[in-house]
Amino acid sequence: MLYESLVVFALVFFSGLAFYGATNGRVTGEIRHAFQLYLFLILGIYFIVCWTRGGRTLSMQTWRIRVVRSNGLPLGPGRALLRYALAWPSLTVFGCGLLWALFDRDRQFLHDRLAGTRIVLNDGASHP
Repeated sequence: MLYESLVVFALVFFSGLAFYGATNGRVTGEIRHAFQLYLFLILGIYFIVCWTRGGRTLSMQTWRIRVVRSNGLPLGPGRALLRYALAWPSLTVFGCGLLWALFDRDRQFLHDRLAGTRIVLNDGASHP
């Protein structure tokens, strides 16, 4: 997640600069909400495209892991969107969805359990 946060930071930083420039530096009021939605969509595009094209982000490639459906098949756009949407509360509610993995019988994050996805090693074995 540390590697992923570096990629996400860069993506948010440069996307934010583009938005800031497009709004002439006025990111207040309703524009602030549009900015937040914009960043949510930019991150969504990044993750969904990566997960549907090979099952892994740049950071996941480093660790030789990928995300697949529970049956081992690749994610389609709908399943990737569901995983992305469920990951937000999993992360933002005190990380409870991540802590879930400590108690889950398969060591899955809560958002993976709910989305019907799992993380596997590139050789196909389940990730511990």
